[in-house]
Amino acid sequence: MANVQLEFQASAGEADPQSRPLLVLGQLHNLHRLPWAQLRGKLQPRVSEEIWQAALSTLNPNPTDNCPLYLNYATVAALPSRVSRHNSPSAAHFITRLVRNCLPGGINRCIVMVCERSEVFASACALARAFPLFTHRSSASRRTEKKTVIVEFFLVGQNNGPIEVATLNCLASATEGVRLAARIVDTPCNEMNTNCFLEEIKKVGKDLGIVPTIIRDEELNEKGFGGIYGVGKAAVHPPALAVLSHTPDGATQTIAWVGKGIVYDTGGLSIKGKTTMPGMKRDCGGAAAVLGAFKATVKQGFKDNLHAVFCLAENSVGPNATRPDDIHVLYSGKTVEINNTDAEGRLVLADGVAYACKDLGADIILDMATLTGAQGIATGKYHAAVLTNNEDWEKACVIAGRNCGDLVHPLVYCPELHFSEFTSAVADMKNSVADRDNTPSSCAGLFIASHIGFDWSGVWVHIDIAAPVHAGERATGYGVALLLSLFGRASEDPLLNMVSPLGCNGDSPDEEMERDSKRRRLV
Repeated sequence: MANVQLEFQASAGEADPQSRPLLVLGQLHNLHRLPWAQLRGKLQPRVSEEIWQAALSTLNPNPTDNCPLYLNYATVAALPSRVSRHNSPSAAHFITRLVRNCLPGGINRCIVMVCERSEVFASACALARAFPLFTHRSSASRRTEKKTVIVEFFLVGQNNGPIEVATLNCLASATEGVRLAARIVDTPCNEMNTNCFLEEIKKVGKDLGIVPTIIRDEELNEKGFGGIYGVGKAAVHPPALAVLSHTPDGATQTIAWVGKGIVYDTGGLSIKGKTTMPGMKRDCGGAAAVLGAFKATVKQGFKDNLHAVFCLAENSVGPNATRPDDIHVLYSGKTVEINNTDAEGRLVLADGVAYACKDLGADIILDMATLTGAQGIATGKYHAAVLTNNEDWEKACVIAGRNCGDLVHPLVYCPELHFSEFTSAVADMKNSVADRDNTPSSCAGLFIASHIGFDWSGVWVHIDIAAPVHAGERATGYGVALLLSLFGRASEDPLLNMVSPLGCNGDSPDEEMERDSKRRRLV
């Protein structure tokens, strides 16, 4: 699927399914609302209306089901009829699974997605996850033909008119961002080292007309970035801090997205075991998501200052590696005693958020990271964990996750009880907790927050994506859709405004003006 081009079209046109295989996908009650006239040209002469109706009558999604309509050329698949309150109404995760399992093969294929307008964004991002870009299978290198999957949405329920061109463009940008992030995460470190990641950042910058700011190697040390430099100084490819900045006229506030970009994590001298080290190419998932989301959101028109901050390093083993007991001075000026070199992500992010606060003057700082293995225990494989100093933003993250399919669930925020886990006798703090049974995912996030200060007046949001960044051995591109949805109200794009939890559907003009005067500072 690495050579698949995904196209969103208002109408996919008519074709014999034997020449263009077809998958029709949706919740069963929505599939029953799909007129035969809408499908006739995509299924005939192979499938009659009687066969279509008979197939629908056999579907019994529990949670999903599918039925072939004509050999392996045409299939209808049903999503769960209901989902729980902590899931996305779009049933996004099931969309990805059904497409992977049920979409017929072929060079040119078609998916008809039947859903409500409010589920279009999440459904499109879920479809994108089914078509990863990275592969090094030798058979793939011998294939020269490009494959195309055309996606047509049929909308049911309220506001069920045709898909607008602006919506199609937004879906293209969002899914491109999802697939970009997944490709970076899937690529092994011998190809996605810090040099290569910087090239990816430069490519995005070139596409957007932005020249990145890059601080690298010994310059990091000279300028006081003791976290990033200390983590990456033992690697062949030196660490870096890179920043892409979008500063439009008329901006009312400044937002910074800070991504953890550990291109490989051996654990350093506190080395990981042979069973826990494989897969650590995924430790750059936060930075990859920030890059994909930044590209998409700027393309769709972002009205506020937006900085994407990438904290890049390879946590390697060598003569110059940081030792347990070493003390580093981070960009915040705080000293950190290292008691676990495998707790490195918080060190690079601490430098990143401090830079966003001190140098970029950010009002809102969001950091995204594959930070703790404990996240998967705390909130599971599908829900990232959110930790924030602002309850309204905590709620907004949960709603945004349901709206876009990148699910989120809160962690306990209580620094007065938990930050003492980092007490050091010789420095301002240690970098790893004393008690690993005391909410380690929350504590890891609090370490990052401490470098901007728990009394900081701005909004700080930490998203731990360690588990949902991958499904099995494949990256999901998690985080791109979440950032687009969460900050959608700052976008000029109507679809992103609609899926944003900061939206004001039903607000009066006076209420809108009052809210706009302090736009997005609070949800």
